[in-house]
Amino acid sequence: MTSATTTLYLEHDVPLATDPLAAVAQLASSGLHEDYVLYERNGEWSFAGGVLAEVCLDRSGARIRGPEGETLLPWDGAPLRQIQSLLAELAVADWRAYGWAAFELAYAKGGDRTTVGDQRLLHLVVPETEVRLKNGVARVRCTDPKALERTVAALAGPSPAPGRPNPVNVRQTGAEEYQQAVALAIEEIHDHKLQKVILSRVLPLGHDVDLVGTYVAGRRGNNPARSFLLRLDGIEAAGFSPEIVVSVSRDGRVVSQPLAGTRAVTSDPELNRRLRSELLADPKEVFEHAISVRIALDELEAVCRPGSMAVEEFMAVRERGTVQHLASRIAGKLAEGHSAWDAFGAVFPAVTASGVPKDAAYATIRNHESRARGLYSGAVLTVDQDGFLDAALILRAVYRHAGTAWLQAGAGIVSQSRPVREFEETCEKLDSVARFLVSA
Repeated sequence: MTSATTTLYLEHDVPLATDPLAAVAQLASSGLHEDYVLYERNGEWSFAGGVLAEVCLDRSGARIRGPEGETLLPWDGAPLRQIQSLLAELAVADWRAYGWAAFELAYAKGGDRTTVGDQRLLHLVVPETEVRLKNGVARVRCTDPKALERTVAALAGPSPAPGRPNPVNVRQTGAEEYQQAVALAIEEIHDHKLQKVILSRVLPLGHDVDLVGTYVAGRRGNNPARSFLLRLDGIEAAGFSPEIVVSVSRDGRVVSQPLAGTRAVTSDPELNRRLRSELLADPKEVFEHAISVRIALDELEAVCRPGSMAVEEFMAVRERGTVQHLASRIAGKLAEGHSAWDAFGAVFPAVTASGVPKDAAYATIRNHESRARGLYSGAVLTVDQDGFLDAALILRAVYRHAGTAWLQAGAGIVSQSRPVREFEETCEKLDSVARFLVSA
């Protein structure tokens, strides 16, 4: 990039006249921005509209385009370090980047491109307009004063009319094909090729979807760890993530929260209690969870200070929409010389969406799933100039690309798995989104 004057954001605080969910829906529906990312984390909602700068990664290398021009870095085998170095050059004050990483980044993050196609592996944008909503106030940040005026006006405008959900029956199709794939994976586990794999199935939707309306309806009906709505360069998704991949604070604290082990959440409280007890006592579910925690610990130990790693919570039960999961929290402190990107690379993709060991699980996924996953089980993430990074697992989502919309969900397969039960688990997860779909 050529040197340039640092770009500054203009800022203006606006008291919210409505709840933050309605406010961010207003921004997404306003038409002010073709591309945007909406991200909810721990009571703060952020809307990133337009593209001031963007960073993209594919098998050819990494590229940044921004106010200073364009820089291309040919593939060197360390793609996440390339991303970090490109962002470090960005001449924008107090920037925050938003975007996504495809599941297939897992295949290439260590330098091996043999199983990676021509797809984009990572896409981040630093927005022209950013709105952060917290505690009843929207902080509007824009690089252009007229954009600031338009954004403030959009926040004061009417909320979009709530769409009426058009639920989809997730059990009508796909059972036989998915159960056959699960049975084959169980054979591979019995043959000691791997210990665990998450296999997913795709449910095509026969109609177009109003993603903003679906996001609003689904968020009101779910209690996710993170939620997101994105539209970047024609790739779209709305989702209610049950877990984070990793979060790294400004002072280097690293947290990962693996979820594995599932039962349904129903409208019957007594049945939910029985299912919860069953979940905590089921050897298959406990094994699936424990092995996931062990792998996540091993991965983070590689980038954290010796002795700093701890399991702060083990096998709690968390309700996420239509399901309840076994949940643990792992934390540590970044070692000297390591960054948030190193922590992200260490654990990506989440073991709870890939398998154990990961390389063997990747091979099984490629063998038994009919297409590249893309966003599904990748990550939606934000990263700040000061080193803060937060990455949510892309699950419980609806996806759209090139006019086609679909749902996707998986289940963790271990030696004790039963194909019929694993199919039912995918249905329980799909229902977290399927019952809130709003037709376009």
